[in-house]
Amino acid sequence: MTELIASSVWLYNNLEDPELIVLDASPKTEKPDFENIGIKGARHFDLKYEFSDTSSELPNTLPSPKQFENSCRKLGINNSSKIVVYDNLGIYISPRVWWMFKVMGHQNIAVLNGGLPEWIRRGYETVQQKENNSKPGNFEAKFQSEMVKDYDFVSSNVSLQQSVLIDARSGGRFEGIAPEPREGLPSGHIPGSLNLPYTDVLKNGKFKSREDLSEIFNNLKINEKPLVFSCGSGVTACIILLASEFVLKNDKSVYDGSWTEWAQIKK
Repeated sequence: MTELIASSVWLYNNLEDPELIVLDASPKTEKPDFENIGIKGARHFDLKYEFSDTSSELPNTLPSPKQFENSCRKLGINNSSKIVVYDNLGIYISPRVWWMFKVMGHQNIAVLNGGLPEWIRRGYETVQQKENNSKPGNFEAKFQSEMVKDYDFVSSNVSLQQSVLIDARSGGRFEGIAPEPREGLPSGHIPGSLNLPYTDVLKNGKFKSREDLSEIFNNLKINEKPLVFSCGSGVTACIILLASEFVLKNDKSVYDGSWTEWAQIKK
């Protein structure tokens, strides 16, 4: 499986593959149509508690390779596993999970394009979510440090401008004229960064065409510099990173602390 995304049709036709593992990264939702349901056989990927560094004051912080490895093994994930990840918002949490697996050295992963809403739209069966009873896997994390950037790197890049920082938050938050969702956190942006709201790369809950994405990134005039993606807490940054993978060969990474860390330090 070499594609960045998987279609619902492909997943439906490959659900019986013994090497395939489907991960449900859905956040809690108030939409009754998506409450406690998922794709048959899907295993719950708990981003908030199992796959984040809960000792960090920042939300959604990347866990250590050992924590990630152990949590993957609990889910029955092997080094040989083919993984498809989805969420119940269409495209939202799933690209973060895709990026995390890439950071940990696992290449055989794709995002379900359109997520659970697209699966349901096509009339495919959903089931009540159950606890995972898989036997432990043998997953081994191989940390790719170049894919993660920290505050010190981003701070030095403000003056050096060796990399291009692209912010996935809304234009209002980026410009400082709309509030941040986290209480007490000012809006605004990191000096020198560009704004590409994650909603701009999506259409009807799926990624836009390669042609549309190419035009979007060409308009940013980023040339061949390495790209660092940011947002509020490191989640939607991964949406535009994944979108860029369709059309750009630049080196890519995520500022994991994102605006939440930057704004707190710069207060």
